[in-house]
Amino acid sequence: MKKSHLFTPGPTPIPPDALLAMAQPIDYHRSEDAVALIKDVLEKLKHVFQTENDVIFLTSSGTGAMEGAVANLLCQGDKVLVIRSGKFGERWAEICKAYGVEVIPIDVTWGDSIAPEIVEKHLTLNPDVQAIFATLCETSTGALHDIEALARLTQSTPTLLVVDAVSALGADDLQMDNWGVDVVVSCSQKGLMTPPGLAFAALNQRAWEAVDRSDLPKYYFDFRKAHQRGLEGSVPYTPALTLLTGLQCSLNLICKEEIHNTIARHNHMAIATRTAVKAIGFPLFATSPANTLTSIRLPEEIDGKAFIKMMREKQGITYAGGQGDLSGKIIRIAHLGWMNEYDVIVAISAFERGLAEIGYDIPLGAGVAAVQEVFTKFAN
Repeated sequence: MKKSHLFTPGPTPIPPDALLAMAQPIDYHRSEDAVALIKDVLEKLKHVFQTENDVIFLTSSGTGAMEGAVANLLCQGDKVLVIRSGKFGERWAEICKAYGVEVIPIDVTWGDSIAPEIVEKHLTLNPDVQAIFATLCETSTGALHDIEALARLTQSTPTLLVVDAVSALGADDLQMDNWGVDVVVSCSQKGLMTPPGLAFAALNQRAWEAVDRSDLPKYYFDFRKAHQRGLEGSVPYTPALTLLTGLQCSLNLICKEEIHNTIARHNHMAIATRTAVKAIGFPLFATSPANTLTSIRLPEEIDGKAFIKMMREKQGITYAGGQGDLSGKIIRIAHLGWMNEYDVIVAISAFERGLAEIGYDIPLGAGVAAVQEVFTKFAN
């Protein structure tokens, strides 16, 4: 009997209570129960975003929130800085260009994290940029960016800091209010443990003032409409009510655990996974790895795409591969959302078994032993 295990950075495993809630008959999205549900979800999201600002949601993937941020914050002819350190940093730039915004790219080698002083230099040379677009965790590489340091650069300037926390929200620390981040966007199918289909954005007062000035075209992704209707417990357009029902259950779990403990749990799983990978003898790909996932640089003799296909079809283990030029060259193992230390043990033991099955010589059991040792230290 083959049992499936999902170790991708989205979608992620869903808690049983959320699955059961979503199996209930669907309700009318204008009912009193729906109003109460929407208000409760939006209030609980503040805890996860670590903000007192209102959070809005859209029925879309995370890219919808990214596009919405561009369309709602900027004006025709605006200039922006975009940190391009992987596939999703590049996506920020692509969205901006689609709206006719002038992009000044800050290119970072894939796997590396941005040095804040480089951003500071670009900001000094371009004091008229309206926003800096960054990622918390560059999901395509597993690299973490120092958002707190970037926020220190923008707080005393008119430049907004807009952060893609699509994969990392709830896994890597992002203190929106304490750090002074202007806009944070995310989605449902990562750390929030819900199927794909919901996107979120939190904006502070500076950002809402930019929304009032924006003259870029928008309709479905109009943040002002979403915000106003959200305050009423409603939406401008038909929402994915079933997903909101599941999200409420997942948010209940996070709020009960408390966000700082949720982040600590992800940190423990990340440290254990990285320690195991090194014990097996493989190098990490990201120089400053995130809690969200661990990216593993593969030796040339291993075809990453074939390995991932074999693991999924024969073992029921789903890892994520590399994107773009990294296809076949790295494996990404997520430790994200509805996971604990025993899921990490499964992920590492399966990785070892898979390597042994393709004939790659490794110290079998070294990774699992390393994981157990790390978790034992945390327990003590």
